[in-house]
Amino acid sequence: MKKSSLFSIAAVASAAALALTGCSGSTDTAKSTRACVILPDADSGTRWESGDRPALEKGLTDAGFEADIQNAQSDAAKYATIADSQLTKGCGVMVLVDYQGAGIEVAKKAKEQGVPVIAYDRPIAGADYYVSFDNNTVGALQGQMILDGLAAAGKDPKTASIIYSSGDPTDGNAKMFLDGALSVLDPAGAKAAFTMTGTWDGAKAGTLFEQAFTAVKGKVDAVLAPNDNNAASIIAILDKNKLTVPVSGQDASVAGLQNVLLGKQTATVYKPFQLEVAAAIDVISKLLKGETVTTDKKLDDGTPYIAVDPVSVGPDKVKDVVADGNAKAADICTADVAAACAKYGVN
Repeated sequence: MKKSSLFSIAAVASAAALALTGCSGSTDTAKSTRACVILPDADSGTRWESGDRPALEKGLTDAGFEADIQNAQSDAAKYATIADSQLTKGCGVMVLVDYQGAGIEVAKKAKEQGVPVIAYDRPIAGADYYVSFDNNTVGALQGQMILDGLAAAGKDPKTASIIYSSGDPTDGNAKMFLDGALSVLDPAGAKAAFTMTGTWDGAKAGTLFEQAFTAVKGKVDAVLAPNDNNAASIIAILDKNKLTVPVSGQDASVAGLQNVLLGKQTATVYKPFQLEVAAAIDVISKLLKGETVTTDKKLDDGTPYIAVDPVSVGPDKVKDVVADGNAKAADICTADVAAACAKYGVN
């Protein structure tokens, strides 16, 4: 790993150590050394199959545990079927990435069988633990992107026309992202000129933004976008109308990093999945060994929350995402982005 990377082996160890400090959560003695994991989708642009699956498999195997990792393929019914099959075979712990609330019933079934549940990346009602990035901080970074972008454009947030958008309201993280953004925007006097319906669907976000654009009669000074996927569709509409304004995002996707380099997106929130996996493996290991898991944060419902710090990435830090191995310069530096890559040392 290059020295310029945004996270290091020490950071991974630090992320894992998050589960070792503070107030303790409930524990269950594991009945087996098998970790059952359900991922939500294998859609293009998502990290689950390319990132989390191999990292979880390696981490669990290296720790001496059996891993059963399956993907619900964007199907709530399949999610439930996978869970029933895994529980029938036996699980020492279940690690669930929620899909449209399907994780709630699965968590309930698992706990009825004495199997502890870790909600991974997305909160799930009834889970024993929640392992994710610090979602309020993600939102706060996004809110700061808007303020920084407006300041660079010489515009006052109190009078700026800002369109607010958010993620799918069925995803518990979406509210935390928005709350975090508002914790920065509200004190600055920023207000929404128009608030879009929340979605993670990029194509739908484009349609919703076009409606918002019409509603504000084309007067847009900034857009609070919840992730790079939404931002890309929003930016396409802005491009069509020959506008460049501050736009936020998250995930450090290839498209998002390209838009950041091109100056069409102010920044993106980078969440190295390796840090989240490290924290999850630590909790899984303790549960499967019957040890106590502790953490210094809780969700509003009291669920112990192991929170990993995210990073804001502007054009000058894109090279560090590449150095971390979480993006390839060859994918980012296409013909229209090559000059920007050269300018910011992305190679």
